[in-house]
Amino acid sequence: MISHVPNVVFKLRVRDESLLDDNPFRWEHLSTNDLFKGKRVLMFSLPGAFTPTCSTYQLPNFEKLYHQFRAQGIDEIYCMSVNDAFVMNAWAKGQGLENVKVLPDGSGEFTRQMGMLVDKDNLGFGMRSWRYAVLVDDCFIVNSWIEPGLRDNAEDDPYGETDPHNILASLV
Repeated sequence: MISHVPNVVFKLRVRDESLLDDNPFRWEHLSTNDLFKGKRVLMFSLPGAFTPTCSTYQLPNFEKLYHQFRAQGIDEIYCMSVNDAFVMNAWAKGQGLENVKVLPDGSGEFTRQMGMLVDKDNLGFGMRSWRYAVLVDDCFIVNSWIEPGLRDNAEDDPYGETDPHNILASLV
């Protein structure tokens, strides 16, 4: 795993009530520095929005444990997936997120530079993220949790290392 988060620009869709439109969203481009500089961030990445493990366990439990993570000095929790901003926003809305922020890595560039981009064609997904999490302090990766078996077209989808309860226990 690399020691510094990759330098990329994320393309997000953010709500802007000043837009007098039926769809009041605008594009916002945020760099790695915008998101990680001067902060202690827990970022977890997963294979896809709306997928069973991600939607039933991982994302909801990070949301439920958000205040416990904050008590351990975490400033932000980001959920990243190789999905576009529209998909990530719809997923966040469907999950009722109030605290965890979603980061779309639509092109997979951040994930590729992290060394976590895998082919999931066997599931009809194309290129996606392997399931992992990192603790980032001012853009430097200080801890990581990676599910075992990192490889293309994996038959299984391991989940345990990146379970929010496991990560929280390692921070206490």
